[in-house]
Amino acid sequence: MSRAWRVSINPSARSVLNGSANRGVALAAEHILGEANKAVPIEEDTLMRSGTVSTDPGKFTAAVSYDTPYAARQHEDMTLRHDQGRTAKYLENAMNSEVAAAAEIIRQTIAGDL
Repeated sequence: MSRAWRVSINPSARSVLNGSANRGVALAAEHILGEANKAVPIEEDTLMRSGTVSTDPGKFTAAVSYDTPYAARQHEDMTLRHDQGRTAKYLENAMNSEVAAAAEIIRQTIAGDL
């Protein structure tokens, strides 16, 4: 036997939860940007300074991007030489290594508002 439950969430509570979730997503993206900046190739800091986070609150999403004409090449070209500790795939590596930390940031942000 199955039973369906109908749940009604108070609009004020929904607003708080939505705000918390969006803030958590933005903070998680900022964390990933910070981690990526630790490995982004540096010559004059232009590439690192171009890093930014953008969000879409309606979809609970965020994007981390770098905005220079050479950002994609620096990220993708594994043959380029970089200073010690700097590497191609700086954003991809940060995204992959920080999944658990990003999820925890979102969780803590939401929990803090409950």
